[in-house]
Amino acid sequence: MVMVLEKITKSFPGVRALSDASITLAKGEIHALMGENGAGKSTLIKIITGVHKQDAGSMMLDGQEISLAGPREAIRLGITAVHQERNLIPRFSVAENILLEQLPTRNGLVDFARANAEARVHLKKIGLDIDPATEVRHLSVAQMQMVEIAKALSHEAKVLLLDEPTASLTGDETETLFKLVRQLKEHGTAILFVSHKLEEVLSLCDRVTVLRDGETTLKGEPMAGMTRHTLIEAMIGRAERLAPARSGRPDAGQPKMEVRDLSTSAGHRNIGFKLNRGEILGLYGLVGAGRTELARALLGKDKITGGDILIDGKPARIRSVEDAIKRHRIGYVSEDRKYEGVILAHPIRSNIAVTIWSRIANRLGLLGAKDETEAALPLSKQLEIRAPSLEQLVGNLSGGNQQKVSLAKWLAANVDILIVDEPTVGIDIKAKAYIHELINDLADKGMSILLISSDMPEMVALADRILVMHEFAIRFEYHNDRRYENASRAIMSAIHAGKEPVAAE
Repeated sequence: MVMVLEKITKSFPGVRALSDASITLAKGEIHALMGENGAGKSTLIKIITGVHKQDAGSMMLDGQEISLAGPREAIRLGITAVHQERNLIPRFSVAENILLEQLPTRNGLVDFARANAEARVHLKKIGLDIDPATEVRHLSVAQMQMVEIAKALSHEAKVLLLDEPTASLTGDETETLFKLVRQLKEHGTAILFVSHKLEEVLSLCDRVTVLRDGETTLKGEPMAGMTRHTLIEAMIGRAERLAPARSGRPDAGQPKMEVRDLSTSAGHRNIGFKLNRGEILGLYGLVGAGRTELARALLGKDKITGGDILIDGKPARIRSVEDAIKRHRIGYVSEDRKYEGVILAHPIRSNIAVTIWSRIANRLGLLGAKDETEAALPLSKQLEIRAPSLEQLVGNLSGGNQQKVSLAKWLAANVDILIVDEPTVGIDIKAKAYIHELINDLADKGMSILLISSDMPEMVALADRILVMHEFAIRFEYHNDRRYENASRAIMSAIHAGKEPVAAE
């Protein structure tokens, strides 16, 4: 075995994250690490990569016991990771990010020509055709994720940890990644693969270890013969619960929002659609189709260059996010919760109350922790946010609980329209089912929801209608019958039809 961890225990104030957890990683193997958010996966990864030290237990590499002084020592020993939270420097170039620990120099200065050439080699390995001199801040989320992978590969790792690597990737990008992972396996790399996408794990991985509440419930079991149901029961201790179908129907009267012939600085042209009261309107397309950019324009983040937006039948000029929230009661759950959805260094109470600070402040404009707590407590209970208290920093929560906090702030604001962008990326099965139920419940209560998701089953399960975007235009409208085969066939046909619009069903 390349790496062996035995009886790893780790505690934080008020929380035992790991209790006698064990895992073994073999040379030339893809090993799945699974468990719901809060099960201890991230803590175990941070111990393997030297971010944390275990309180008890042992870690062996190539038969020798090791005690890592930090992440740099882990990299030096051949242990690298691609984390779910991106670790890129936005204003550095792609090449600088990939080669950050090993930038080539000439006469004491960075040799950018050589750095760009070396970076191109690593980018080519993953099939990413971008200029290595491009600043990372100009890349899409999916491109950033691929750069993270190229960065990890530049260290020629013995052990490679991939934490939700496909969360922001298209189907083609995912296939490219999997091809690369299999090549690394053939070359003898030990790969630890963390994903909430069970189909990926079942098709890609050789063995699986499952954590539940910090303990190992499956240790290195062969993937052959495993089923979705077996893995889910090992993760959550019971069978999977599916979100029930909606009880209500959209209001077919005057639309809550109507977009007419909209053009934007991002490149949209002649965008038009109606969003009804109590409707979940899906916006589907491959990464780069222009969905998130359209959401940003509707929120006043990007410039609208033509066309009209109507709210309740009246023209609306949305110049800023503040306009969207205060004047038109539009909320936005960002796909990038770490950077836009929550404030990681602030407590839960502040994150939930942030949208209503002006409402709950006193006459002098002062705001105290008590005011935030009174506003946040009912919503934290309603959404079942798991934390010792509302003083817990959001950065210390699991991905699912962070997403609940991101949703809670818009419930506090009592918005009429909610744009939800990739609501369940990187969260576990139980939290995913809960968020699906919540979205359905909000629509049943009359909220109008614009749902952006790259998860086809999620889109088919939730949306009343699905608009398909391709190259910054709406190409197709599908009236959803909740039959996955019908929907996926029609939607993918529309995407691959090219530039000619497809007639709506």
